[in-house]
Amino acid sequence: MYTRKNQSTLTSAERKAFVNAVLELKKRGGYDELVRTHIDFYVSDGDGGLRVAHMTPSFLPWHRQFLLQFERSLQQINPRVTVPYWDWTRDNSPASYLWADDFMGGNGRRGDLQVMTGPFAYAHGNWEIRANVTEDRFLARDLGRPNDPVILPPPADVLRALADPVYDVAPWNSTSRTGFRNQIEGWTPGSGNARFRTHNQVHRWVNGTMLGAAAVNDPVFWLHHAFIDRLWSSWQIGHPHSAQYLPAVPPPSGDPQHGRVAALDEPMPPFGVRPSALLDHSRIYQYA
Repeated sequence: MYTRKNQSTLTSAERKAFVNAVLELKKRGGYDELVRTHIDFYVSDGDGGLRVAHMTPSFLPWHRQFLLQFERSLQQINPRVTVPYWDWTRDNSPASYLWADDFMGGNGRRGDLQVMTGPFAYAHGNWEIRANVTEDRFLARDLGRPNDPVILPPPADVLRALADPVYDVAPWNSTSRTGFRNQIEGWTPGSGNARFRTHNQVHRWVNGTMLGAAAVNDPVFWLHHAFIDRLWSSWQIGHPHSAQYLPAVPPPSGDPQHGRVAALDEPMPPFGVRPSALLDHSRIYQYA
């Protein structure tokens, strides 16, 4: 078992090891394969067919497996590397060390939002975006979106989600009004910026590459989702007598969600892993 740490507690050697492993995975082509996977499974609840990655109960176990796949790829390069997490309720400023030149790099420049600093800057020659839904080849950010300001989620929003005793509720999509899964994924009936909370709000705060299906092209994606996974772990510990995943059985024939969501023991493509197999990570990793 290994430990995933808060990125703010990493030593300079740990930051360097993580960055170097990510760059090597990119060089080998494995990183772009992960980007393509996320693009392929970025399906909204307005589309037909099975949803496993977003707007669905399996949002959390699917990304837990996705993180593990990434982490195991990094560990094939450096066995000591683990994925750190970004607690955006605390490190909630563009001045946070997360955005330092030796780690994630900084904000995008005015105009095209291209990131010019850090190891993932296109200009440095090691981070060309090849798997994308647009023609952009460079990493872009617009932290906080000054022209249409967005803040990072406050602790109160996280505490509200963690207090919900039910994992998920029908109709098992972005319109589910309660349930931990959608409260932490962050779809609401609001409009404008109010439509997006928690997980979704963070993507919008970073902006640029972090918006949409190709968000994995920004390495901060993994630190964000490691924190989401940590919050799910905290919810599980806090609600030991609750159903740890719902729906337990597939929605019946005639239900609008029949064949569209993964129940507890149904395999999630492309991994072929069931949500039930991902409820307990304690034998694999822990969080500091």
